[in-house]
Amino acid sequence: MKKVILSLAVSIVFLLHTPAFSQTDDAKLSAQSQECLDCHLSVTPGIAGDWQKSLHSKTSPREAAKKTELEKRISVTDISKIENSSNVVGCYECHSLNGALHKDNFEHFGYKINIVVSPNDCNTCHPIEVAQYAGSKKANAHYNLASNSVYNLLVETLTNTKEYLQGKIIHGGRNNLAIGETCNACHGTEIKVDGKKTVQNAIGDVEVPKLLNWPNQGVGRINPDGSLGACTPCHPRHSFLIDIARKPYTCGQCHLEPDVPAYNIYKESKHGNIYDSKESEMNYSSVPWVVGKDINAPTCATCHNSLLVNGEGEVLAQRSHDFSDRLWVRIFGLVYSHPQPKSGKTYEIKNADGLPLPATFGGKISSDYLIDSNEQSLRKDKMKSVCLSCHSTGWTEGQLDKIEKINVETDKMVLASTKILLEGWEKGAADKTNPFDEELELMWQNQWLLYANSIRHTTAMMGPDYGAFKNGWYESTRNLELMKNFVKVHSAK
Repeated sequence: MKKVILSLAVSIVFLLHTPAFSQTDDAKLSAQSQECLDCHLSVTPGIAGDWQKSLHSKTSPREAAKKTELEKRISVTDISKIENSSNVVGCYECHSLNGALHKDNFEHFGYKINIVVSPNDCNTCHPIEVAQYAGSKKANAHYNLASNSVYNLLVETLTNTKEYLQGKIIHGGRNNLAIGETCNACHGTEIKVDGKKTVQNAIGDVEVPKLLNWPNQGVGRINPDGSLGACTPCHPRHSFLIDIARKPYTCGQCHLEPDVPAYNIYKESKHGNIYDSKESEMNYSSVPWVVGKDINAPTCATCHNSLLVNGEGEVLAQRSHDFSDRLWVRIFGLVYSHPQPKSGKTYEIKNADGLPLPATFGGKISSDYLIDSNEQSLRKDKMKSVCLSCHSTGWTEGQLDKIEKINVETDKMVLASTKILLEGWEKGAADKTNPFDEELELMWQNQWLLYANSIRHTTAMMGPDYGAFKNGWYESTRNLELMKNFVKVHSAK
């Protein structure tokens, strides 16, 4: 009883100090969600407060569907199939969906609730966006590591425990925590349900499902309903604000130096300089996004996936939640640059040597699994239309041409390092049983995983120091010399 009284008191205090969220007359909170909010205002006030700032709290699906095509933020066509479609989107409207599929579904104060909201649940209102994302490399990011024997060996080698015994480094067993907090923190892990547990809060003891590998923000996580991916790494719970997804800080959660230094390069680029200087003057919430009015410098979302229009409302680029939609070449890869994969399931790729890689160690591309020249041209034209919204034709074509040429140059440097590695294996300077665990092999990894990627991203995003000294040409050249000398010194007599 004391706990209930305390809960009510906390709720009253919170409500007195919390501005009321606005609702249209025909878009009220459902009775189910009102019960959720009455409790969670005291139990998890941060979550409740974020939701109150969201567009979900102010607009019903029925009202959202009345927007013009360019203004719409939902893509469902039959609103009648949505429960409570005339109400704003509250806690119950998201956490009660598809309960039969959710292993994390449980009885919660008279309602059947899921802990994790998955893309399949978001599909209720956003089917086009979910379908686009489902086919992307991001949605498949967990399996692209775990189901690729080469990538998986790399992850296991780098993250397993190690001991130093009798002058040797002994590799121990798999370290699930290390993998979960490193690679899978971005790629995603599998969320499993392991029975129930009891948690304590202001209203008393509550029994909830016990989740394993949780929390996890990975873009390709496996959800308790079996669906892949997560919307919340970019549209964070529970505000889901579009301006957060559109700003570079969001992409900077994962796309960081040294292996994928896109965010760092963006910050030192001219685009990043203008963004830092003028961020407060730009509008990151407008749909559609008007180039020259809402924004004066692109962010990651501007170039890669946002709906863009000019001042007359003419579409410059369509929205897409497949982040490869405007990419014709993959500058991050093992081990050479190559055309983008046809499918987001990159673990299905096989090279001429039978390995799950887009090219052989010698650089022969696995064309059957990669987009053809026509698709490359279509995607390149999409990116070009974004660039042309601010730049001249000459500037744009010159920049895209530089990207192509730099990919060729860095691939040559990677091939040189691979030839040294092969020579080292032949002469006994390293054991090729595991290509990722010895000093020579680690230097070879640096050549493509760090240095080539840094140079390619530098040219694509115009951050010059990362092409020169910050894991750029200097380190790439130095690394080749170190590899050559290592083979010379450590070759078997």
